[in-house]
Amino acid sequence: MPGSGKIGLDKDRPLLQIDNLTVHYATRAGEISAVDDVSLDLARGEALGLAGESGCGKTTLAMAILRLLAENGRVLAGRILFDGLDLLRLPEAGLREIRWRRIAVVFQAAMNSLHPVLRVGDQVREALDTHYREMTRGEKHARTAELFRLAGIDPALMDRYPHEFSGGMRQRAVIALALACDPELLIADEPTTALDVIVQDSLLREIRSLQRRTGMSLIHISHDLAVLAEGCDRIAVLYAGMVAETGGVADVFDHPRHPYTRALLDSLASVRGPRKPPKPLPGEPPDLLHPPPGCRFHPRCPHMIEGLCNVERPKEFEVTPGHKVSCWLFKDEPIHA
Repeated sequence: MPGSGKIGLDKDRPLLQIDNLTVHYATRAGEISAVDDVSLDLARGEALGLAGESGCGKTTLAMAILRLLAENGRVLAGRILFDGLDLLRLPEAGLREIRWRRIAVVFQAAMNSLHPVLRVGDQVREALDTHYREMTRGEKHARTAELFRLAGIDPALMDRYPHEFSGGMRQRAVIALALACDPELLIADEPTTALDVIVQDSLLREIRSLQRRTGMSLIHISHDLAVLAEGCDRIAVLYAGMVAETGGVADVFDHPRHPYTRALLDSLASVRGPRKPPKPLPGEPPDLLHPPPGCRFHPRCPHMIEGLCNVERPKEFEVTPGHKVSCWLFKDEPIHA
């Protein structure tokens, strides 16, 4: 039955631990360095937000977790431990037991995630057929109805086709599909893309509510820091395939330390205080075929230290407990209690 995969878990270790992950894409022009030496962890029941501009490696990182990279993508180094299992070294049969049953994904394009000529309810039941063959037909029907209600869809609509759903309802249906096997980890990759702001807010509230009610862990990917602030416990800011800053939501928003994080926050419009226009971040992300030496942000950084930032990759410094930044500006700063 759904949820049975959670028995006997070690509660003390992180559910997910990514160590020094490096992912490249092979192209005709050369090797694209999409993820470079990234280390992150995720506790049980925690919501982690991955933020950054398009092309910074957020989706590549998520796809690497389940080994769903495109054919030209390859992991050059690192480990991805899920409940102690190294996903990169599991045989395909073992990985199939984890995909969807223990780790599920909500992709960006809801319409592309649903089969256009199958009823939506049948698509949810298909996941149950695959992973819970011992369930009866009646139990699968009841579970599908329960999932529709959890995702905010009337179970009476189970026999409808995807084209009969609105964009918001299709996205909710994808969430219901992702939750079919009661996963321990849900990866939501830009789950509200192309939806209007009212539907976005409703859907994000639903995801937060589901995460808290079920106790599952969540990785929420978005370019919008404000969206992540509302529903995540911690945030990791990525830039050009590298982690720039990680910390609790309050630390990152109230005390951003990396110049890139500060620039991202300055680019957001605020409804508080005096009205002021957002500050655009000058320059462009680097060419990942030929990334700059040292810190990849240094060509756009107003605080670049000549001979250091443009030469040597920054180390990760813990500026306060749990708040880490990869920036040479903090090389002499002690940890504050």
